[in-house]
Amino acid sequence: MTNQHEDGTLEVIDRRTGRHYELSIHEGAVRAADLRQIKVSEEDFGLLSYDPAYLNTASCRSTITYIDGDKGILRYRGYPIEELAERASFLDVAYLLLNGELPDKAQAEDWTHQVTTHTFVHENVKRFIGGFHHDAHPMGILVSTVAALSTFYPDAKSISDAGHRRDQVVRLIAKMPTLAAFAYRHATGMPYAYPDDDLSYTGNFLNMMWKTTELKYRPDPVLEHALDVLFLLHADHEQNCSTSAMRSVGSAHADPYSATAAAAAALYGPLHGGANEQVLRMLEEIRSVDNVPGYVERVKRGELRLMGFGHRVYKNFDPRARIIKKVAEEVFEVTGRNPLLDIALELEKVALGDEYFITHKLYPNVDFYSGIIYQAMGFPVEMFPVLFAIGRTPGWLAQWEEMLEDPEQKIARPRQLYVGQELRHLPTTA
Repeated sequence: MTNQHEDGTLEVIDRRTGRHYELSIHEGAVRAADLRQIKVSEEDFGLLSYDPAYLNTASCRSTITYIDGDKGILRYRGYPIEELAERASFLDVAYLLLNGELPDKAQAEDWTHQVTTHTFVHENVKRFIGGFHHDAHPMGILVSTVAALSTFYPDAKSISDAGHRRDQVVRLIAKMPTLAAFAYRHATGMPYAYPDDDLSYTGNFLNMMWKTTELKYRPDPVLEHALDVLFLLHADHEQNCSTSAMRSVGSAHADPYSATAAAAAALYGPLHGGANEQVLRMLEEIRSVDNVPGYVERVKRGELRLMGFGHRVYKNFDPRARIIKKVAEEVFEVTGRNPLLDIALELEKVALGDEYFITHKLYPNVDFYSGIIYQAMGFPVEMFPVLFAIGRTPGWLAQWEEMLEDPEQKIARPRQLYVGQELRHLPTTA
């Protein structure tokens, strides 16, 4: 039995022993290690909390991203995502996540220069990518190549040196679009297009993706801006699966390239970075607006899942989805209207007006419209998690640095509840 008190303590009565305990409450949480004092006997290890998938466990204290899922709030370092999407660039937000403040004009110019001058990769990286099979998945290439970068920068292992750490941070943010574009070009059999330092961060990525025979690639400003906003919206999202992987591997003091590769590998999973691809496949399966009501009914009967709706954190609406919906309209003015958009809009309309989805708090999330936009811009579905990885890199690195500088953090090592066999012995032989 438990009772919460206003004085910041939690009184616990252990009915097994009749003992009373008081646990301190700090910032809405009790320390799991404090549970170990609750024992049946002195030989008892102490009480553990059991929380598969960390549904209600805080693994760290962080100052980077704030989310209130019930109210649909997302803030980077205190700034609402809506304001950042409207008035800041992706590189501004990367700087914000890493440094805690938005850059002034001089800092922004210096930061952009740092990133721009590190976009090229060693020629051996090209040969490394060239060793993959012709139909290799771009995300598989990216994960492997990011890990391989650690062998090109021995100073990456000096994680206790702030200067060396910042060098790797700049390199990773700068080179991720290059590796992503090269992975795509290799998978499609196209020659590599080198970075163009005259272009913006997203403009340069589009250049490396799509440049063919023109002497100077000039990205469409609407598409360039749309991609910048999409990267910005994906820049960080608290302790999600890939960020947890980044922190966990980083806690072993692995170099940041290896930790980033681990985070990207987590993002490779269809339940994480591949979710918008699943939305696209669902819309293609529905085929027409007329089929939406029938599809929704099948979802309500439990026959199908409604992809792109609902979120582990957001229980009201995903604020990023509203921004992306606006971006979608801007993109389609340039690319032409994607027929899947009409199906998506009708699906959203029907679902949001249905008591079943309202009761279950199933609202469109960031993945619902992003895949449609990517497809309209010409990106194949295989590139969707790669695009996600580019945007998320600054957040991973900010979380990694915060973890290293947190004196409370140690190497990650969750406990388990052993439910296997009791002690037994091999049979004796005659």
